[in-house]
Amino acid sequence: MSTETDWVYRVEEPHGSEGWRPYGDHPERWRGTVTTDDPEEDAEYVAALVVTDLVTEWDRHGAVQQHVRVIVWEDEEGAGPADAAFTVEIRPGVDGE
Repeated sequence: MSTETDWVYRVEEPHGSEGWRPYGDHPERWRGTVTTDDPEEDAEYVAALVVTDLVTEWDRHGAVQQHVRVIVWEDEEGAGPADAAFTVEIRPGVDGE
């Protein structure tokens, strides 16, 4: 019996009154699938991988923390956070830290 699970993720950024839009100049970079084969590697685990990649990218380019959300679904991409397995939102610190 296979324990593989496909987790589909998307990173979005706020866009004022229009809601959320795909993150960055190359949104395809922040949308994809992670396949796991360990039951411990769930949607939260996949979101942590994506957030780690985001923070590494920001550090590498000397960018400040961005306001984004990472949405993770099981098997296929859904419409938004309401049908997601896990969603995490990252907001820059108000005090600049």
